[in-house]
Amino acid sequence: MAQKPSIPKGTRDFGPLEMAKRNYIFNTVRGVFEQYGFRQIETPAQENLSTLMGKYGEEGDKLLFKILNSGDFLHGMTADEVANTSATKLAARFCEKGLRYDLTVPFARYVVQHREELQMPFKRYQIQPVWRADRPQKGRYREFYQCDVDVVGSDSLLNEVDLMQITDDIFTKFGVRVQIKINNRKILTGIAEVIGEAEKIVDITVAIDKLDKIGLDAVNEELKDNGISDEAIEKLQPIIKMEGTNAQKLDIIADVLKKSETGTKGVEEMRFILGQLGALDTDGLTSLPKMEGWGSANVQLDLTLARGLNYYTGAIFEVKALDVQIGSITGGGRYDNLTGIFGMPGLSGVGISFGADRIYDVLNQLDLYPKELITGTQLLFINFGEKETEYCLPIARKARKAGIRTEVYADNAKMKKQMSYANALNIPYVALAGENEIKEGKVTLKNMLTGEQQLVSTEELIDIIKS
Repeated sequence: MAQKPSIPKGTRDFGPLEMAKRNYIFNTVRGVFEQYGFRQIETPAQENLSTLMGKYGEEGDKLLFKILNSGDFLHGMTADEVANTSATKLAARFCEKGLRYDLTVPFARYVVQHREELQMPFKRYQIQPVWRADRPQKGRYREFYQCDVDVVGSDSLLNEVDLMQITDDIFTKFGVRVQIKINNRKILTGIAEVIGEAEKIVDITVAIDKLDKIGLDAVNEELKDNGISDEAIEKLQPIIKMEGTNAQKLDIIADVLKKSETGTKGVEEMRFILGQLGALDTDGLTSLPKMEGWGSANVQLDLTLARGLNYYTGAIFEVKALDVQIGSITGGGRYDNLTGIFGMPGLSGVGISFGADRIYDVLNQLDLYPKELITGTQLLFINFGEKETEYCLPIARKARKAGIRTEVYADNAKMKKQMSYANALNIPYVALAGENEIKEGKVTLKNMLTGEQQLVSTEELIDIIKS
């Protein structure tokens, strides 16, 4: 008995309806990106492991899908060497390539490789799949699409302001209420300095970034396990628990970090970004509910937001849907040093990534897809035979030229089967042409929702469906 076919865990098939929904997401995102002057690129699904390794931290490296070298990858190794070599070292020897983990590192590689061709600042967007060897769960997949938008070659914080507006424009078009959480790695660095644990910045940020998931007690325990002193953990508590408006939080943290040059710089950057957003017209940020404090939108300064990627150096962002229980659906930040690892130091960049698969799940749960945009065929011509089909084909062609998605049923099947086909695919209009219609040079157009039928000319048919 043949084995039932299946797909790998953490991946999904998408049928025609699902693809219509996903294309709605991609087209909406693409349209907003282009409104802000971004241009599209693509990079290969596989990159050299030397490009990917070491860019996502130790945990990220473990989640890289590595591609086994083709040919005799065991050449030159004895059975004893294979048996006594660690899996990590074997992977390093047997695998020279890997599937991309995100779109940001390949973008940095692209910038360095093509630097002579690029006009700076370079504003690019990219909509492609990425792969992570993560444990599959709700809202988390091993293969998923990211929609990234980045600017490199500009230090201006107006780029961060633009990214916040792009985020709002996209979720306004989707009809999804969201909250943007924002922080700054310079502030986090300053916090580590003032509590006396500057060398432990990564351990501190990784731990406090889990606050929403595991709670304060578990975060404190993880800090202790990572060698953070009890005194430093005690100093950290009021910072982690800080409440109030964005302006109030910034005033408090500015006082805490007044002896940290780096931390003070981070506070100044946050004041600028939040101040510019606050100066926008109230109607300018419409997907975000109004909140007291800085600005008219729910852009919340969250000092526990750290994000695990080591390359963020300035502002960091995370976006969550307010009406659906799911993880972050968008995230990003400023990464001043990323291209330096590829031999091009000093090039500043900032970007944000929209998780298309999570947005897809959110729109599904909230039933926010425009019905007219995810409908497939709009008009089906019934096939009564060779003569009738010959009559219908030119009409179908005119309908298609008018922008109507049109099918002619290919087989001369029973009327019931053809109508069932139309019902199953939710085709809203069916056209019938028999002997009488052909004599009059018209067709009978049936509205499948109301059951109404009318005898119409080709021009009338087009007008009815397009209206």
